[in-house]
Amino acid sequence: MGQEIECRMRYRGQALDGKAYLETDYLLFRGDERLKVGFGSLTGVTVSAGVLKLEFDGGPAEFELGKAAEKWADKILHPPSRLDKLGVKRGLRVRLVGDFDATFQTELEESGAALAGPRAKADLTFFAATQTKDLDRIKGLGANALWIVYPKGVTAIREIAVIEAGRAAGLKDVKVARFSDTHTALKFIAPASGMAPRRRPRLSS
Repeated sequence: MGQEIECRMRYRGQALDGKAYLETDYLLFRGDERLKVGFGSLTGVTVSAGVLKLEFDGGPAEFELGKAAEKWADKILHPPSRLDKLGVKRGLRVRLVGDFDATFQTELEESGAALAGPRAKADLTFFAATQTKDLDRIKGLGANALWIVYPKGVTAIREIAVIEAGRAAGLKDVKVARFSDTHTALKFIAPASGMAPRRRPRLSS
């Protein structure tokens, strides 16, 4: 999700000023003390008068977010699905190149997306790369919108290599998303005619 706001946190009898970060799987507070609350550990989420209260083992913690409190609570209680984050919608033609687990394929089928063959034209292409040499195939994919999915934290393939290979193929990197506990996904698109890909800061896994 990647949202942040300066706020006050009330936790274990203390009132601490700092900044709260709303991520996909957790809320992180940084100030005089640091607190990370994973959403999987929550037993309660409530909002009252602009204060977001998270209940968990070792809690609760209250965050004075003002108008943002309701919105943050809704996102915590109703997080976007993996396909939402990847931009997959009903009726979209999607093709898979490489090895993807059956769970992902089932998600695609149940979403109403149309699965295309590995060489067919598609609105969105997912390419699974396990090592750097796999990235040589990018140019031959002919994809205008491409997600490259690769394992995290391994020496066989690095984020910078993925970015450089996509750019070398004439594509522009525009988004990063958590694909699973073990894999990251980087999205590339074909730039508009006459526009060179714009370089941007290195992304984190």
